[in-house]
Amino acid sequence: MKVYFLGTGTSQGIPIIGVDHPVCKSTDAKDKRLRVAVWITWEDYSCVIDCGPDFRQQMLRCGCTHIDSILFTHEHADHTAGLDDIRPFNFRQGAIPVYAHQRVIANLKKRFDYVFETVNKYPGAPTVATIEVVNNQPILLGNKKIIPVNVMHGDLQVFGYRIDDFAYLTDVKTIAEEEIAKLKNLKVLVVNALRVEPHNTHFNLQEALDFITLVQPEKAYLTHISHVLGFHEEVEKRLPENVFLAYDNLEITL
Repeated sequence: MKVYFLGTGTSQGIPIIGVDHPVCKSTDAKDKRLRVAVWITWEDYSCVIDCGPDFRQQMLRCGCTHIDSILFTHEHADHTAGLDDIRPFNFRQGAIPVYAHQRVIANLKKRFDYVFETVNKYPGAPTVATIEVVNNQPILLGNKKIIPVNVMHGDLQVFGYRIDDFAYLTDVKTIAEEEIAKLKNLKVLVVNALRVEPHNTHFNLQEALDFITLVQPEKAYLTHISHVLGFHEEVEKRLPENVFLAYDNLEITL
């Protein structure tokens, strides 16, 4: 299984429009972050987790030409706003299966009503097939079982996903003990770490590191990173031996 980091930035990306911050001016490619998402492949199966506003650019950059499904974590725009850009996949493949909490599906139907239109639908609009994700009910994609992991983004429920020995969690602030139990014996954990200072709806760096210590994966990668966390090269030097800052276009193999 291969995991390709399409984007590792927070909701505004890095650099941020009009912000005069040293990290936003960095010439290091690892400090330039599109909105957070991953592309996961195994055998002949291809899926993405989240489809944000940079989706088109991300697909062109990574060379992806086929997706079998989209898994959504939650409905915030930085995770969903690229849904219209699935059209080239539709034209070649037909309706794209979309997996999400029922609340997220309802939100998508409101924001992208033309996608779900059934009468006189514009022929160039994208088409999806929606499948509800329910906690404690695994999903079968290709030949793999996908386990939803329920976390809280402040007061908002968010789904993370475990695939074999890999788990992807973003926009986490709290997680119940019964959900942590789903994360035992991981080879790789991906989890958000927004900044050093505390935040009311996201793990800060220390909270993410404490969570990694609790879960004890072989390796962990930090994502959903803001510019105020600091320069990639400098932050990574301060991390534990088995913890790394993810960056756009990083590819790992499990």
